[in-house]
Amino acid sequence: MSSDVTPRTAIVTGGSGGIGRAVAERLGADGQAVVVAYAGNAERADAAVAAITQAGGTATAFRADIADEQQVAGLFDHAEREHGGVDVVVNTAGIMLLAPLAEIAFDDFDRMMRTNVRGTFVVSQQAARRVRDGGAIINFSSSVKKLALPTYSAYAATKGAVDALTPILARELRGRDVTVNAVAPGPTATPLFLEGKEQSVIDHLASMPPLERLGTPADIAETVSHLAGPARWINGQVIYVNGGII
Repeated sequence: MSSDVTPRTAIVTGGSGGIGRAVAERLGADGQAVVVAYAGNAERADAAVAAITQAGGTATAFRADIADEQQVAGLFDHAEREHGGVDVVVNTAGIMLLAPLAEIAFDDFDRMMRTNVRGTFVVSQQAARRVRDGGAIINFSSSVKKLALPTYSAYAATKGAVDALTPILARELRGRDVTVNAVAPGPTATPLFLEGKEQSVIDHLASMPPLERLGTPADIAETVSHLAGPARWINGQVIYVNGGII
């Protein structure tokens, strides 16, 4: 990066683990300063920051409930104060609680709606107000909406909401040169995904894509990296990153 160009700064919600950490580390390797936003586990967030800085990047951590507008405003304040501004916002934070529709507890439904829908909306609102011209907002959807797997109805509904708001926000930011897209991963080998699944289930899911494997967090981070940097002509889209499973 030439010395006369201000380095880009990225906020990654849910950046302390799983796909979020892979995204944070990839953007750090790309030369972006990274704010690792996390909900509760400071030790994991500090480990993500250490991994980025030890690889030669720049990173800080900030704790925020993404569904709380005051805390999210504080997150953006931190990015502007510590790194000079915000260019990229990646909404990887989310929760997944599974049960058949007829059996799901509404407390679980409400928790997912609060984090996956309200959280994405709150972060996107701050991003729309504060991302610098030429920036990128990247939401997280899921391929499960098309796979239509049993027990995923409530979770898929939250991701359907993300799909709906993404192209609308892209149009609302006309004239800013800010892209807004959503990434929809397929089955990805994270601890959260693998936990509690029988090996036969994992093997079946791995056999579904033509590439005959599960995705990795690095696969998803590669797509985010493209959308966060050179992909200036991709806008208002939901990008399915799933090895061709659908």
